[in-house]
Amino acid sequence: MDIDSAKIDEGRNTVPLTVTFTGKVPLSTSGPNAHYHVWTYTLQGSPGDFIGVNQRFALALAAEVDVQDPRRYPDVTALNGAFLEKDTTISRQYAGKVISSPNGTQTISFVAPAAQTERELFLVAASGAGRPWSVVPFAKTVGGTVANVQSLPSPAGQVFTGRPVADFAGTYPYASEVFGVYQPLVGWMGAQSSERFAGERVPGAAVAALADEAPVEGILSPVGLVNLFREYFFEFDTFLGVPAGHLWLSPGGTVEVVETSSRRTLTERTAEQSEQTTRRVEESLTEQTDVADAVKEDNANDTTLGASASAGAKFAGIYHGDVSTTFSTTTSTGKSSEQTHKHSRTQSSKVSSEIVRNFKTTFKTVTETTDTSSRRYVVQNTTNKLVNYELRRKMRKVGVQMQHLGTQLSWQVFLGPGGITPPGTDPKPSVAPGRKLGLGELVHVVPAPDLSSLRKPEPLAALEEKTVTFTGVFPFRWYHRENSNPPHNGATYLLDGSLLWMNNEDEDNEHVHAVNDFVAVPPAPGYKLSDRIVVLEAKNGNGGPAKLIPHHIEVRPENAKSGKFSLTASEASWAGTDSMTLTFSLTWVPPESHPDQGSYDRALKEYEAAVAVIQRRTYAQAVSDRVDLVSKVRARSSEELRKEERQVVFADLVKQLNKQVPDGHLAAELIRQMFDVDRMLYFVAPDYWRPMNVTDPAGPDTKGRYPVPPHNWDNKSPDPIDGETVVSWYSHTSSENRGPGDPVKDPEYRVNYLITEKSNPAPTGSSLGWLIQSDGDERRNEFLNAAWVKVVLPIRPGHETKAIDWLKRADVEGEAALGKQYEWQTGDPETWRGQTIGWVLDELAKELEAANTNMDNTLATERVFETGFDPLDGGFRPALPYQIFDEWVEVLPTDQVVAVEVEYDPKTGQQR
Repeated sequence: MDIDSAKIDEGRNTVPLTVTFTGKVPLSTSGPNAHYHVWTYTLQGSPGDFIGVNQRFALALAAEVDVQDPRRYPDVTALNGAFLEKDTTISRQYAGKVISSPNGTQTISFVAPAAQTERELFLVAASGAGRPWSVVPFAKTVGGTVANVQSLPSPAGQVFTGRPVADFAGTYPYASEVFGVYQPLVGWMGAQSSERFAGERVPGAAVAALADEAPVEGILSPVGLVNLFREYFFEFDTFLGVPAGHLWLSPGGTVEVVETSSRRTLTERTAEQSEQTTRRVEESLTEQTDVADAVKEDNANDTTLGASASAGAKFAGIYHGDVSTTFSTTTSTGKSSEQTHKHSRTQSSKVSSEIVRNFKTTFKTVTETTDTSSRRYVVQNTTNKLVNYELRRKMRKVGVQMQHLGTQLSWQVFLGPGGITPPGTDPKPSVAPGRKLGLGELVHVVPAPDLSSLRKPEPLAALEEKTVTFTGVFPFRWYHRENSNPPHNGATYLLDGSLLWMNNEDEDNEHVHAVNDFVAVPPAPGYKLSDRIVVLEAKNGNGGPAKLIPHHIEVRPENAKSGKFSLTASEASWAGTDSMTLTFSLTWVPPESHPDQGSYDRALKEYEAAVAVIQRRTYAQAVSDRVDLVSKVRARSSEELRKEERQVVFADLVKQLNKQVPDGHLAAELIRQMFDVDRMLYFVAPDYWRPMNVTDPAGPDTKGRYPVPPHNWDNKSPDPIDGETVVSWYSHTSSENRGPGDPVKDPEYRVNYLITEKSNPAPTGSSLGWLIQSDGDERRNEFLNAAWVKVVLPIRPGHETKAIDWLKRADVEGEAALGKQYEWQTGDPETWRGQTIGWVLDELAKELEAANTNMDNTLATERVFETGFDPLDGGFRPALPYQIFDEWVEVLPTDQVVAVEVEYDPKTGQQR
């Protein structure tokens, strides 16, 4: 714009233009535009003809200010002649007006959010559309300082994250969660707890002197206060979050986008299993996609909560607060609300961040879609220019409010080993509550080892007598004697009385040898020849028949192994030849031990050693598989686990009251009449764990709770699954060398737990030697290994005074220390000053009995379901009974993605 500089009289310090902020008014009272306002500035010229017709004046605003195009609101009179231009090169936008009539006073109006701040603004002007802008000096007041830039009220730059929470007044909650804070009340020394810690029934005065400090008195006190709260979840609006991807399309191009939503679910409460180095509950990823469900899941897994298994009460749990030294319900409500505020804000922020990590969206360009479970989008560019799209995730805003629901008196008692044995009862010591719960056994059959690569030595055949035939030659030999003649081989000879020679039966002076030695080869090593030798056949040297009748056959002991024997003939005829061939039947006796026994024993020993190696490896692999399987067993429902624990706890409580009410059924009904058993709480925390498990060092003979059992490959047990089940996470005792500076040189022993490269992280308690239930959760494992359980029984509304009177009975809790003076504190009723603890407790019971039976208080806790969301000024206020006291907003991602068209400056690369 060409502006006459002569019209600016600098000598008189007068300014032709003055810009002032007039104010802002809501664009509408409800609906999507309720958070927008119409901002108005007054432009005054001096002299009046300084502002001419068709001239364009505008205020230069920062680009991050959410200024709306005035053409969207044609019915707003204040926006007549208004325009909006954006200059991406300098991150500015111009909200102005085209002058339609010559007037010394004009207005510049535009639409922007209501948030206000002080910003430096400058005024620009141009003589027409498309003409360059010129900076015009101005003042904020008539006669004020002249400057190109002035600080004026301006819309605050902000990123749109949905409408203000006030726009959602009246919205009904879509979910709610009830929990509370328990605080023991000091002063009263209950007999049940005093007996446990003192070890015997002691007089009231001695019990009162047992402890003077508040924490100890809180432990011994049988009563406490439970402040109940309800957390409401409201669905607010949605908005687009940060970009999750980018697409560009050439003119006339088409792209097919497939959106696949996946959810990450991990067994060690962590970000990535492969990156697992530490395990913390706060880092575990939830499987829920809604903050209400995630809070419920977190409460179910929070081991610091008192557990309630009531399906009707719908308790998420009760947090254990500090010991309260005041009996005032107002003070107790305020302290409990502070703890509730801190925990709930931390919890919802944690689960919200977990939900943010819960979604992962993948975009890919494909030519054909076969995944029917994916979302398929077709984007087409019908223009003649390149088009860019940002794929932005749709975000949810969820409002959360907290309300106090009321206060209940409760009875506190410890269960488990300890205390004295009631007179006349079995002196058998009580056991920890977890001992009465059965564990799940994982059935896993160990496969038979593969021995196909081994060859078992063949057993040696049994050694038996062997009867064989043997052929030997009996030669015709002249036996020389004095005056003897050469014998004839055709004659028959008879044995002489000397048993050394035979005589010709026809000629007295012809003699032949009667004895001949034979040597047979043993049929196998070690065999000995027996004297059971029979002559089967005799043939002459030509193969014809011959005759031989043996007198006897002798096998000398020293010759048995060599097979040598001698035959003395009684009668023989060689039938005209010089020899005869005899066929014998020989009987050989086996040796006492097999000659190959040593080789067989060595081969069998080597085979058995190889089998043992394979069996060991097979069983080690089976143990590894079992560790993997046990680590991946799906945990049972937390509600079911709490119900089982509740049954055990209640049974122990009834048993403990046997000394007051011998009949168990009557005791159970008596408790149910005055106490809300369905809302019974029990706390299992680190201070109730067995100390010896973590203080006594392990030794070489120490066994864990569930060591790896040796496998019996020849199991003949009548139990069909003996050795084929796994109860818990395996433990293993091993040793390590001590440090070089340690004066004790003996090895250090520890009871370790087994893991594999595939197993999930070991559960809490594994390093402490706990017994782990494979299908249990962390709270169940604590319960199994706890020595004590602290039980809190809320008194039924309307039965407060009756229950307190029953607890004061000598055979229940007694009245020890109730006569002591109550320590009055600021916030307590003035009437409590100077009274005894017993008197104040009675007054408290009357107060709660009246409040808990007042229908107006009950209706106040349900008002949100009638009136809906009511914004809380400031987001937090001190808690008053039955009132909403806390409010905040959580932002959650969804699995939806929106394509938004964007433009980029080719020079700066910035988004226009």
